[in-house]
Amino acid sequence: MTGCVQYLYDSNMVRSREHILSYSLFGESAHLPDVMHCETIAERSVLHDWEFEPHRHARLHQVLLVESGGGTAHLDDARYPLRPGTLINVPPGHVHAFRFQQHTQGWVTTLADELMDEIFVRVGDVRRDLAQPAVLPANAYVNQTVAQIWQEFSGRAKARALVLRGLSATLLGWVARAMEEHQPSEPAPAESSLVQRLEALIEVHFLEHWQVADYARALAVSPTHLSRVARAATGASAQRLMEARLMREARRNLAYTHLGVATIAYTLGYADPAYFTRAFTRDAGVSPRAFRAQVSGRVSGASRRINGVE
Repeated sequence: MTGCVQYLYDSNMVRSREHILSYSLFGESAHLPDVMHCETIAERSVLHDWEFEPHRHARLHQVLLVESGGGTAHLDDARYPLRPGTLINVPPGHVHAFRFQQHTQGWVTTLADELMDEIFVRVGDVRRDLAQPAVLPANAYVNQTVAQIWQEFSGRAKARALVLRGLSATLLGWVARAMEEHQPSEPAPAESSLVQRLEALIEVHFLEHWQVADYARALAVSPTHLSRVARAATGASAQRLMEARLMREARRNLAYTHLGVATIAYTLGYADPAYFTRAFTRDAGVSPRAFRAQVSGRVSGASRRINGVE
């Protein structure tokens, strides 16, 4: 899908039990799978007086790079000063907040779970490394890659979506190396390790519609403990993580194939297409057919703009 326009939305904002704001990537009237987004730090900061209250993203991985200025970052329970040349890794589910100095310059690159699934299909160990929040000095490779992403994202060149996917993978690789260089590997906390193993199992068995009890049994813990740990680490229950993986696959099929809704439902292991439709509508806020129409409309509009028709 060449030249796909990527969007980041702040809608579908809900309160978690801990009253931490949680933002969903796919909101309002536009749902696009496998997206990434890049914007300047100032672009959104000026709208919020340069301060972002504690919040988290259930399906987003963010990488921030401070070029000039500074401020303060809060990641989970830790506070970090921000200076020029600071790199910030914010994995999905981690509570974070920022207070930037006015006129701070830099970039925020945001990757959706769908794109992360593509990138890490055969390198799960790197994904586990990047699942830890970090604030550290950026190196020349990170700076160069972020600059390339910003240039490519801001343009409308041929094969833009393909190039952005490749640059996103490259950026994550450099971030992982920078983290290893500045933060020697330490054993992951037991609860963090449990969530990582759960996510790996979901990736293998989500089409089989395993229940929470099945995952708990495979991980040698109780279903209650598994759900508690998952919610504490990601803001979502184990059941929700399982459902979210199925819905990501559903969005891909609707966006990138011509399969009928019923066929997609059966492919995803649903015995009843009507039940699949209700589950998808509950997750996305629109029906499968409406979602497909929205994506088709966005892509058609992007193609016209790229070709100079609009």
